[in-house]
Amino acid sequence: MSSSLSRIPVVSVVGATAAGKSDLAVALAQALGGEVINTDSMQLYRGMDIGTAKLTLAERAGVPHHLLDIWEVTETASVAEYQRLARAEIDRLLAAGRPPVLVGGSGLYVRAAIDEMDFPGTDPAVRGRLEDELAEHGPAALHARLAVLDPAAAAAILVGNGRRIVRALEVIELTGRPFTANLPSNTAVYDAVQIGVAVPRPELDERITLRVDRMWQAGLLDEVRALEARGLREGLTAGRALGYQQVLAHFAGECTEEEARAETARATKRFARRQESWFRRDDRIHWLDRPAGADPADLLQRALKLVEQGA
Repeated sequence: MSSSLSRIPVVSVVGATAAGKSDLAVALAQALGGEVINTDSMQLYRGMDIGTAKLTLAERAGVPHHLLDIWEVTETASVAEYQRLARAEIDRLLAAGRPPVLVGGSGLYVRAAIDEMDFPGTDPAVRGRLEDELAEHGPAALHARLAVLDPAAAAAILVGNGRRIVRALEVIELTGRPFTANLPSNTAVYDAVQIGVAVPRPELDERITLRVDRMWQAGLLDEVRALEARGLREGLTAGRALGYQQVLAHFAGECTEEEARAETARATKRFARRQESWFRRDDRIHWLDRPAGADPADLLQRALKLVEQGA
């Protein structure tokens, strides 16, 4: 690790999907003598490799990666559980003198790892009643209720995301406060150096299209078929992942394979825009432009400079 660092840094690499975050995180970990911690919610699932662009062992270049492949596809994602696991890894690495390098595009997971964020408990009776209402009336009716109780939460949660709508209404009922009052603050638990990788929109769209093509060539359909046998279709979180949801729809006869492929690319581009919007709201993130043909070594040096300044 560079002798110019005055302390052991916590580094977080964020940005849109297909921006090149993972490669930069590996290079940073190698340069700093650190290890990588995953902050991508879908890479937490075992077997979801091709569709999440999970780095292969060779691509990890000998750098230890943590919090990959920890949940079965039937398990519902829990940000609270992720926070517990991530902070345990961060604390362990800091105690060992090895900089943690967090990487991923799931904004809520990044914030849960490094910022103050408390999670209200759950009440099975309240949750069950709301889930019954969801099954009977559909998500739009509950979303309309949420819009009255917490307009900001309703604006942030898609009308069709019944699980998140139910959770928001449950938190409001249990705490008597808006759901958005429980979202993470900008008060850090760890003094992290946060680096954003920015790719021009036309190039990012092209990179996403090429990534989806490569996923199909690499055998995404076979991966989804194997995961379907392990319960992917019933997975409330994993079954809605980009690419996986579209392929499952194809398997169910709801669309052709080519339509599933095209919709995966379209949905991923929309998701990338939402990712950028989320991260751009955090003025603590230092953005590094990565234009077409940029030298990875130059990107690494610029990132290391930010780390040294922040450390």
